[in-house]
Amino acid sequence: MSLVGLNTLVKKEIRRFMRIWTQTLLPPVITMSLYFLIFGAFIGSQIGDIDGVSYLAFILPGLAMMAVITNSFSNVASSFFGAKFQNSIEELLVSPMPNLQILLGYVIGGMARGLLVGVIVTIIGMFFTSIQLHNIPLIFIFILLTSLVFSLAGFTNGLFAKKFDDISIIPTFVLTPLTYLGGVFYSIKVLPEFWQTISLLNPVLYMVNGFRYGFLGVSDIPVHIGLIILTTFTVAFFLLDLYLLKKGYGLKE
Repeated sequence: MSLVGLNTLVKKEIRRFMRIWTQTLLPPVITMSLYFLIFGAFIGSQIGDIDGVSYLAFILPGLAMMAVITNSFSNVASSFFGAKFQNSIEELLVSPMPNLQILLGYVIGGMARGLLVGVIVTIIGMFFTSIQLHNIPLIFIFILLTSLVFSLAGFTNGLFAKKFDDISIIPTFVLTPLTYLGGVFYSIKVLPEFWQTISLLNPVLYMVNGFRYGFLGVSDIPVHIGLIILTTFTVAFFLLDLYLLKKGYGLKE
């Protein structure tokens, strides 16, 4: 199987967000820097340690993961829907490229943006607090799988979207609540038992805690459960996207 088409699509997607880096990379970096400054330096100094680590060190993995989630998702959703809106997606559909390569091209582009922003946010966080590396393989596994899951989810959103407003609904009403309630800024151990149980239904909680465990060696939930959830979501979204792409859902109306 020729990979020329896949390679070309990946390069196109990476160049797309790098060309407009002031819109794709700079805003999340500024936002996360403000989180570090306000929640970490100002508020964190009044909170004290959590699970034996400083509050700023505690929220750093969560903020990096939040950046990965939002950027991986939005890059694929906006790019794929933009191709639909401009009818340029038809060029891919009539080309010899298999559906698998079309899906992978967009997903790898989304992962590239999500991971790049995540790395930049982590580097910025190092100016505010010292960073630990408890389990490097787990750090890479969780950040790669998380960017993969939300890139696939962004592709699903792009398929279902019929207008530009549909691209902003999921990030605003689904991703934002899930990330803010996913243990980024707090440990669920401080919540009443009822809300701890409710929090366990949030998949982002497992991603954030698994990533945090890789850095700090502390987690509110068993890390292996997070790996199972990530793997399950990866397979489910991958198969769903391939099926919808094969059926031409959202592409042939």
